[in-house]
Amino acid sequence: MFLATRIGLALLVIFLLLILALAALAIATQFRARAIEAETPNIGELTDVGGYSLNALHVPAGPDADLPPIVFIHGASGNLRDQAGAFLEPLRGRAELLFVDRPGHGYSERGGPENDTPDGQAGAIARLMEKKGIERAIVVGHSFGGAITASFGVLHPDKVEGLVFLAAATHPWPGGVDWYYHLASAPVIGPVFCHTLALHAGMMRIAAATEHVFAPNPRPASYLEETGPALVLRPSTFRSNAKDVAGLHAYVTDFSPRYREIAKPTVVITGDADEIVLEEIHSKGLARDIAGAELVWITGLGHKPDYMVTDIVLAALEKIAGQDRDLQAMAREAEPRLAATSVDPKGSAPSLQAGQ
Repeated sequence: MFLATRIGLALLVIFLLLILALAALAIATQFRARAIEAETPNIGELTDVGGYSLNALHVPAGPDADLPPIVFIHGASGNLRDQAGAFLEPLRGRAELLFVDRPGHGYSERGGPENDTPDGQAGAIARLMEKKGIERAIVVGHSFGGAITASFGVLHPDKVEGLVFLAAATHPWPGGVDWYYHLASAPVIGPVFCHTLALHAGMMRIAAATEHVFAPNPRPASYLEETGPALVLRPSTFRSNAKDVAGLHAYVTDFSPRYREIAKPTVVITGDADEIVLEEIHSKGLARDIAGAELVWITGLGHKPDYMVTDIVLAALEKIAGQDRDLQAMAREAEPRLAATSVDPKGSAPSLQAGQ
């Protein structure tokens, strides 16, 4: 009896210490999340899209604009600063630009469970376009944003001038995603993990992880400071991101057969050295499924065409707008430059959405 009592007390002490540790981690998480927001303030504007608000940076066209409106959709773990960092200055004045924080990312609210899948997020962006007075646009999707872009092309064709896919994740792939996406998206234990451990572990890994996102190309020196990828480590954002990624395979398995319905000018830009998604499945799948799509396959390019071959993406936008551009020749010209600047980051690559 005495031994049982001592064991019970020991277990109680351990339990209380665990609760205290989790509480301390949760408090530290809140302080660090606020610090991340202070370092990366909102540069967009919140707009109600039906019971919740989406955040976006809306830049008007200049008087000499030569391109239609362009909507940019970022990938997993991202926010609008990622695409704005690549395209805002090169395109400023040339077109009306809309850089979107996807539901639950950056400074956008999550909305309802319909936004757990790309079709729901496509609908939210379509309503945002209406609120901003954008009737039709070229839609550009990077990585996970490619699944939303493809869904947008199927479900909202009246709002599409053309589609540009950058290292997209759009089709069923063998394997899965990293374990923490399933943990963070799970009931009960998921919120506990997101509010206690995820941010601290993520901050230790974020520099190496972003290097692998760019690999084998070098990550720009100012990328972490200018694009704020640490925003994804805030508890609610981390959980939203986890739900997105954990559910992607099931979604594209069901929805990807509908890509054949897309009948808009389409350019698919990808590299053969992507550590994050299987370009053989996703990009070639898009080129196969969308009639008339042009596949721009670039040797030595990783997961970030937006930063590494920005000029080719701009040319793709111009081509969709009716200008004469030889994207294949530009790709061949870029390959020696990419080879000359290749890097080999340390550690392992994160399987962000459709990994190797």
